[in-house]
Amino acid sequence: MRPISEEDLTTRARIRDAAMALFAEQGVKATTIRGIAEAAKASPGLVQHHFGTKEELRQACDEYVISYLREQVTVGVTDHNLDKPEFIENVHRTAPPLMKYLGRALVDGSPAAAAMFDELVSVTEEHLADEDRSKADHRARATVLTAMKLGITVLHEHVSRALGSDLYTPQGAVRVSKAQLDLIRPEFLGRELFNQARTGLEKLEGQQ
Repeated sequence: MRPISEEDLTTRARIRDAAMALFAEQGVKATTIRGIAEAAKASPGLVQHHFGTKEELRQACDEYVISYLREQVTVGVTDHNLDKPEFIENVHRTAPPLMKYLGRALVDGSPAAAAMFDELVSVTEEHLADEDRSKADHRARATVLTAMKLGITVLHEHVSRALGSDLYTPQGAVRVSKAQLDLIRPEFLGRELFNQARTGLEKLEGQQ
């Protein structure tokens, strides 16, 4: 078996990104291997070489989204980078295609979408403030918070229209993120984490 080259990895990522965009735009059922190949400027055979079937490609997209979200939580929350505008800017730049894909997956409904939702609930639960853990139902809080945040993703076209600006532009993302913080009690996330997030957004807004 030949080793995977850098070109292979680049081609694989290009195909995956093209698939995510098409899956988000028209759904998995309406998307074809040929359409993905055309969008990725590759042959259908090359798509199948890297991913096999369309279902396997969809699974690869799911795994990529979950891996990305875990990484951003680790870098932002665990490693205390929420107050750094460069971290927030990077998220606002890289996250939109993945969030659009996730939003469509949740609407279409699938075991994979359910698994992604459950994963996000678990990740959220881990990082909720534990000051009142003996009394608070953190599972319920994490579930509701995840549903509220993903609701913005699912309804992104309506949110953008109501705001008068695209949710996925840097300015729109900062505006929505600040509004979310305005609606959440600092004690819910932990005041330190809350203040870091607020500081990072204000710094980024000042640079725009």
